[in-house]
Amino acid sequence: CETCSKEEAKYRCPRCMKYSCSLLCVKKHKLALSCNGVRDKTAFVSVNEFTDLNLLSDYRFLEDVGRTADAAARHCIVHSPATKRLLYCLRNKARGCNIELKTLPVGFTKRRENSTTFNSMENKFYWHLKLIFPHCHAEYTLKGVPDDKTLADILKPYIDPVESDPVVCQRLKIYTASPQSDVRILMKIENRSRNSVR
Repeated sequence: CETCSKEEAKYRCPRCMKYSCSLLCVKKHKLALSCNGVRDKTAFVSVNEFTDLNLLSDYRFLEDVGRTADAAARHCIVHSPATKRLLYCLRNKARGCNIELKTLPVGFTKRRENSTTFNSMENKFYWHLKLIFPHCHAEYTLKGVPDDKTLADILKPYIDPVESDPVVCQRLKIYTASPQSDVRILMKIENRSRNSVR
């Protein structure tokens, strides 16, 4: 047993391949290594180690993915006239503002989490934003950000030395300590080939 080193091992963890002798040792190893005990179906297997069992596992994984995608496509929300109408209106309003709005298929997590809306009375978009601070490994999600709000105002509660929240300020201290002119805001360019020069 790789946990207690006393008893003979009876079990092997499908996730991390650690040997255990009892349920207690299995629980201890899961806690110590933050292991969930579920086999990683997408783990890399070299060609030399690839067997018929790996091929069967991959085939079953692809079947599961196909079944999940099919279930998502059949979901009642996908075919709901109200959902389609809202999405159609959102795209039309975006096109009118010279914005190319693209949406992911219904089953995707980012599509479910997205809360972007258009307020027809105010004639403005309220965007769902994700701020990523790579030097601090921090991410913040903002909902309902009006389209007339500047990037400086959006970032003020995070990187402004005076107005930002003390906890956030401490976490993002590399940004708050730097002069504002040194902070760069980058946006991901979608649908570009990997080797394109820009």
